[in-house]
Amino acid sequence: MTSAPRPRTTTRDPEELGRRLTAWLDGHLPGARVAGLAVPGSNGMSSDTLLFDLEHPDAPVRGCALRLAADPAAYTVFPVYDMARQHRVMRLVAEHTDVPVPRVLWLERDPGPLGAPFFVMARAEGRVPPDVMPYTYEGNWLHAASDAERAALEAESVAVLARLHEQFPAKEAEFLLPDGPGCSGSPLRRHVEAQRAYYAWVVDGLAPSPLIESAFDWLEAHWPADEGLAVLTWGDARIGNIVYDGFTPAAVLDWEMAALAPREVDLGWTVYLHRFFQDLTVSFGQPGLPDFLRRDAIERRYAELTGHAPRDMEFHTLYAALRHAIVMLRIAYRQAYFGEVEVPENPDGLILHHATLAAMVRGRYW
Repeated sequence: MTSAPRPRTTTRDPEELGRRLTAWLDGHLPGARVAGLAVPGSNGMSSDTLLFDLEHPDAPVRGCALRLAADPAAYTVFPVYDMARQHRVMRLVAEHTDVPVPRVLWLERDPGPLGAPFFVMARAEGRVPPDVMPYTYEGNWLHAASDAERAALEAESVAVLARLHEQFPAKEAEFLLPDGPGCSGSPLRRHVEAQRAYYAWVVDGLAPSPLIESAFDWLEAHWPADEGLAVLTWGDARIGNIVYDGFTPAAVLDWEMAALAPREVDLGWTVYLHRFFQDLTVSFGQPGLPDFLRRDAIERRYAELTGHAPRDMEFHTLYAALRHAIVMLRIAYRQAYFGEVEVPENPDGLILHHATLAAMVRGRYW
């Protein structure tokens, strides 16, 4: 979808990981054997995922998934990978809500066994809307579905957010509040300041992004008069992180961005991440899915389920686009580190959706 090569997703050797994983498992379930180890082709550029079957008469489950923190020597996308935090969030979500999350099993904090901390969970069976090529392109199960089937998937996916926000006790999520330098004030203020710190880390010693900095200025000029109550937010709230049984959510994945924040942080991310794929698809000459995951439909469905009418959504969708831009800038600088791309004079060109974010800042997008 771009002229640049697809970024490498991992620098690890799957066979070596399999040997080390077998040795580690022997200390937790003596005699256990790892079978069918696979690294999914959709593996991201952050944590690695390994899928395997656990063969042992006392195995808690057969199908397993392992989430391994990024290799610290591989120009990581994020500065910190707190696997214990993710493990705790998933355990608490399972304890306090009916949101479907995989059953978490073992947590390993010691980086020694596999080179970084990790946790093991039960593998969820089903299908996931693809990111590459994105589900908005022709040739995948979601694009081929009927309008009614996509509408059902949309409604059930918004219901996941509604149930998470309504059922989870906010007090139990206070451990997620950022507490680093400059992080103080309300949950939304802390969330944004943590993103500022992330951006500063991304551009440390490199060219800054005028567009990203103008977007931060826009946030300050349009800060919500009433931020609303903070809830547990999933963080990476998008359908590409849900395993579906048919068109019903069977497992909600990827909790590394979970936070205590206004519910609109999740809603804005859901709206924008679909728009990212939809806009990109249209720019390459395909119609995409223009009637799917529309902002007005998401807001209406969420209000019906919770009684809370989402507010300040232009703020929160722009904030989502800004956060995504920081991630994309880091990924682009990572590509440059591996010699896959060259950095242009204006680094804004490295952000695939720079035109969209610029239009939002100018008030010309929606």
